[in-house]
Amino acid sequence: MIIKKIFNPLAIARYMYVELLVSAGLSGAVFFLYHHQHLEKVCLPFSIAAILGSALAIFIAFRNNNAYNRWWEARTIWGSIINNSRIFARQIIANADHAAAIGKATPTEVVAYKQELVYRQIAFAHALRLHLRRENTWQELRHLLSENEFELLTTKNNKPNFLLQTQGIRIREGMRLEILGAFDNISLEPTLAGFNNFQGACERIKNTPLLRQYHFFTKLFLLVFMAVLPFSLIADFNKMGVPALMIPLSILISFVFGVMGKVGEVNEDPFENQITDIPMSSMCNTIERDLKEMLGETSLPPKLEPENGFLF
Repeated sequence: MIIKKIFNPLAIARYMYVELLVSAGLSGAVFFLYHHQHLEKVCLPFSIAAILGSALAIFIAFRNNNAYNRWWEARTIWGSIINNSRIFARQIIANADHAAAIGKATPTEVVAYKQELVYRQIAFAHALRLHLRRENTWQELRHLLSENEFELLTTKNNKPNFLLQTQGIRIREGMRLEILGAFDNISLEPTLAGFNNFQGACERIKNTPLLRQYHFFTKLFLLVFMAVLPFSLIADFNKMGVPALMIPLSILISFVFGVMGKVGEVNEDPFENQITDIPMSSMCNTIERDLKEMLGETSLPPKLEPENGFLF
């Protein structure tokens, strides 16, 4: 996620180099042909470019709005994962400590059980992050799971779902061992089911792209606009005696529309491990720090801070 407010112009130019090259090539070609009287009579009223630009702006705005809605929904889902992870840890810790207080379980059993379920919840957050980004660095989870569970996890296709299934099984076993109360599942099951819903919502965003029609026609209309624009500008600038000024102005206008289109393009996919994504690594770090602190641990992983204006 981009944190800094001022962008490097050179970095933006590198990001938009295709659009800039196309615009510069078209503008330069029109100026050269017009200047050598090959296209002296071939010019268009500026109103045509204005109409095309207005239509393109509306189309881009509609697409960008939908792209932002996808990005914000993804951020909202992960905010809910953070909040519900805290709720889940609090429920497990409070209920298990109560069993130790009334003598239904030993303190050693309670400590081990709390750590197991809370660590597995942390592992779920990290696993969902890796699952959505399609990364294979599963060794990140080794310190959160038992050796047998980690080895079994590596054989599963949907690893976050496997961890939630294991959580459900262990909750039932905790009830049988009386570490959890007979009715604790009534409060724990909705929280656990919520994680399934959050995962499903993330997978829906990940696997269902914004309609490809928007992407294709935005690119097509932008190309048409960049092709028409020099023809609409050259005659007016020639009348003012500065026809060459058409080239930088045409590039500037095309750049503005290109940036508007690129913003929607990068925001529509918030789980691609790019600088414009939601900061899942940072949010997983928050979950791990908060839940370990709730267990009473003092050796916490360092908080992830923005790097060069970006939060990952």
